[in-house]
Amino acid sequence: MTGDTGRPQVGIVSDMVLQRHRLQAAAARFGLEVCFSGNPDRLLGYPTFPEAGLWLVTLEDEADHPQLFDHLLENTEAPVLFGLDEAPKPGSTEYFRWERRLLGKLEQQLGHLEQLDSEASLEQLEDNAPAVPRSPELPRWITPAVPGSIAEEVWILGASLGGPAAVKTFLDHLPAGLPVGFTYAQHIDGNFTEVLTRVLGRHAHYRLQKAEEGYRVKNGDVVLMPVEHEWQLNEQGALTECSKPWPGPYGPSIDQVLLNVADHYGPRCHAIVFSGMGNDGAIAAPLLKAYGSRIWVQESTSCGNSSMPDSVAATGCSGFCGTPEQLARELVKTIEESCLLKSRQKRDSA
Repeated sequence: MTGDTGRPQVGIVSDMVLQRHRLQAAAARFGLEVCFSGNPDRLLGYPTFPEAGLWLVTLEDEADHPQLFDHLLENTEAPVLFGLDEAPKPGSTEYFRWERRLLGKLEQQLGHLEQLDSEASLEQLEDNAPAVPRSPELPRWITPAVPGSIAEEVWILGASLGGPAAVKTFLDHLPAGLPVGFTYAQHIDGNFTEVLTRVLGRHAHYRLQKAEEGYRVKNGDVVLMPVEHEWQLNEQGALTECSKPWPGPYGPSIDQVLLNVADHYGPRCHAIVFSGMGNDGAIAAPLLKAYGSRIWVQESTSCGNSSMPDSVAATGCSGFCGTPEQLARELVKTIEESCLLKSRQKRDSA
């Protein structure tokens, strides 16, 4: 069954209040509609049996509710998932792993759940793109990057649904010449990467290009991570394609991109998580934070879907939250402060 939004409907039955709330929150993060959430007695007394496409049932002791199983069998042909693991504390790595396991079980029954930007929506983004204001000047304390120079600092841009619009706005508000490179992990249909590259390259000083074997990220690059296979960096920092698909339900895996890039760059690798469904990025973000990396997220009300950045923010490792325009300004400010610090240290040592 689907609700008014066309998304699948699920029913949640549990005699544990906290478990019900956490299952409901997880279902919403995956874009599902919850048509019923309550304890077994409430369902048994419900006047009209809810029309769910899937039932999630988790009980402290099934023996306490002998009528529930027969009641479900008599009233619905929808699949019923019994005995789900109890949800850990939200915001913890264990919680996000629990969510991933739950997602796997849901998708076995309901099919692919993550909504992605369509080709039409990408083309509409290009057609309806507002005039970009004059890009800001590069602050005088920042020495412009030499064109074609290898990036010493890389920022990972992670996004899913609503991400292309947010990332485009972010790039459009950056001045030319920043001494930084970007890698871009966008959940998208692999057939639409050409459209994505064209749309995001318009107006911006930072143009998209696909990852290539042996390529090293340069200042001014936005290197798009392919969907089909995992990519890593070798000891020299050059991109190399693996024969295996990305781990996890979606490609490219933002968590794995974070880990692979940070494995080479360490504290010179940072991340911004933009609009998207699910929680991709929430498991690896605390590990990057431990390196000394910066983790930023897009502000919820400016997102097409805020589940992904909200998940990363829930880990407590996010150091800045803002709209795409604010994120661009904060990046320029951060780089300027870093350049000022290096200039002072150089002067003091002289």
